[in-house]
Amino acid sequence: MTDTTLPLRNNEGFLENAGDWNRDVAVAIAGEDGIKLDEKHWEIIEFLRDFYSEHEMSPPSNRLFVKAVKESLGEDKGNSIYLMQLFPGTPAKTACRIAGLPRPTNCL
Repeated sequence: MTDTTLPLRNNEGFLENAGDWNRDVAVAIAGEDGIKLDEKHWEIIEFLRDFYSEHEMSPPSNRLFVKAVKESLGEDKGNSIYLMQLFPGTPAKTACRIAGLPRPTNCL
């Protein structure tokens, strides 16, 4: 998939329409950040998509993202170092963008 075939996104790279998301879109968006998705990434992406389905929002901050992952997937995955290794920068913002979800409200 090339940039020209990606669905419409805003100026921060988030999808304009979450319904346009699929795994190929996720791979393309992650590739823009130099991230090659593996099973560890997909586990977090699926967690985020389930979280969004249940709460109708992305985790509002990195801190709450880490806490939610910890509660759902355990302490080894619910820590900022693990999540930063998978999704560099601001993990909640990066992971939500790749997962096709809205930008977390309190992430810089």
